[in-house]
Amino acid sequence: MEQFANRKNIIGGIILLVGLIFIVRLFFLQVVNSTYKLSAESNTRRMEIVYPARGLIYDRNGILIAHNLPSYDLKIAPYELEEFDTAQLCEILNIDIQKLRDEIKRVKQNRNERFNPIIKQLSPETFGKLKERQYKYPGFYFSIRTLRKYKREIASHILGYVGEVDSNDIKRDPYYELGDYYGVTGVEYEYEKFLRGEKGRKYKLIDVHGREKGSYKDGKFDTDAVLGRNIVLTIDADLQEYGETLMKNYCGSIVAIEPNTGEVLALVSAPSYNPSLLVGREREKNYKILDSDTLEPLFNYSTQALYPPGSTFKPVNALTALQENAVSTSTTYYCDLGYYARGVKIGCHSHPSPLDLEHAIQHSCNAYFCNLFRKIIEDPDFGGVEAAYLNWRGHLVSMGFSKPLGIDLPFEKGGFIPLPSYYDRYYGSGRWKALTIISMAIGQGEVLTTPLQIANLAAIIANRGYYYTPHLVKHIERIDTIDSKFTTKHVVSIDTSYFKVVVDGMDKAVNVSGGTALIARHREIVICGKTGTAQNPHGIDHSVFMAFAPKDNPQIAVSVYVEHGEWGSSYAAPIASLMIEKYLTDTIAPYRKWIEKRMLESNLLKVE
Repeated sequence: MEQFANRKNIIGGIILLVGLIFIVRLFFLQVVNSTYKLSAESNTRRMEIVYPARGLIYDRNGILIAHNLPSYDLKIAPYELEEFDTAQLCEILNIDIQKLRDEIKRVKQNRNERFNPIIKQLSPETFGKLKERQYKYPGFYFSIRTLRKYKREIASHILGYVGEVDSNDIKRDPYYELGDYYGVTGVEYEYEKFLRGEKGRKYKLIDVHGREKGSYKDGKFDTDAVLGRNIVLTIDADLQEYGETLMKNYCGSIVAIEPNTGEVLALVSAPSYNPSLLVGREREKNYKILDSDTLEPLFNYSTQALYPPGSTFKPVNALTALQENAVSTSTTYYCDLGYYARGVKIGCHSHPSPLDLEHAIQHSCNAYFCNLFRKIIEDPDFGGVEAAYLNWRGHLVSMGFSKPLGIDLPFEKGGFIPLPSYYDRYYGSGRWKALTIISMAIGQGEVLTTPLQIANLAAIIANRGYYYTPHLVKHIERIDTIDSKFTTKHVVSIDTSYFKVVVDGMDKAVNVSGGTALIARHREIVICGKTGTAQNPHGIDHSVFMAFAPKDNPQIAVSVYVEHGEWGSSYAAPIASLMIEKYLTDTIAPYRKWIEKRMLESNLLKVE
């Protein structure tokens, strides 16, 4: 009997021990550990994201360019759905019945999709129609978003557009979730973190059917959305619009910069497009149309197109030669309708001869600059062509060539100024000379630049030797200063004293008989400019011009490229002079209206 009593005690002890373990475990789960409590609560509450409105975008004069309009996403609570007039709803939404059925099926079958929209970006008009009839569609509800709206249909390449994030965007920045929107290009992309604001959160009580029953714990865990910050651009909206009007029948660009700040006054890429096309439910369809257009309206010719600079490059070689004492301002060279040396021939147009440096710039003499370039590259002080070439190239790099300038736009190109190794591959080390690369004397051959870089060159000459990185944003709300890289002064490697002869030569090119840019002359404004012709291996050459004005205390520096325009004086120079006049006087003088009329009525878009 004692044996059975011991067994009874052991079994009783085991039962008590197991019971105690269960009691402790239940206490831990129910009191100490809140995981299961929160899990249960998660089935009774719904978290909704509150999307902030993006920051507004203004021009330098306070003109509103981009703002927001409300947009509405249509969602469903699957268990609240009842029979409804499908045809009528599809008519309101402007979609086909099958698409609506597929979207409802998607949400019903996937619990993770239950709070995602079935139709995105409804317009206020569509929302209004549906809201009036919402009682007919139980289980349908809305969330509010905003879409961009443009006061003026301009500056598409500056502004960029907003699109939906993908999985790669979410990996790069965990702020984003599927269904969010972000800036894809332009200022919208570069300043996304300022423009987007901060999302808020609202927690709602729901029943087992997904129906809202009020705020969760009286909003204790809710957070408010923070509006995006407003941005003031450096551009002048009126000047931008005028530039786009001038370029409507051309392919090319206009870049205008305020020299003493680096602020971009206008950045025109042509052909352009209406920024409203890439907003809302039609964005994807319109993007495909624009992307397939052979004129490439989505391409930013101002910052991404690479061209030979042509004769606008001659002032660069003049400054470098002066800095290295290869020539002086009084050095003269003859021109017999071109440059001839050891089988090399580069033609030139008829003009007085011989010429000194100032008048060589005025008349854009090819022979002068070929002689000058040879003096730079074959300078015996450097002990060899490669060292002299590297020194020459170093001066160009100090002026912002062969690298992106750093404008606050994505995908800027840096141009191309070859390293000696480039020529070594083609000709062999030590087997190339100045005559091998003589085309670079007049901005042809291997040298490639962007229109932005040529506008910056005009600003450097206007400033007599320095520049600020070109930029498009002047002020960000609640931020004291813009990025310091845009307020840092870049002093080039050319002494200030050498700029006078170049400025005087560019003055004569526009304002003295025989100059190559007389078409750009203005009676009240002293414009200094330099024409260029960018060789085009695929057809008619491109028309190029750079300028600044006034000569003293310059307020604007400009570059213009017109593809297939041939001579710089044909299209680029008159367009640049009109931009300068418009900015400085806010009008076009009656005696110059014929120039404006010709630019507006000409059409080179079909020229091959």
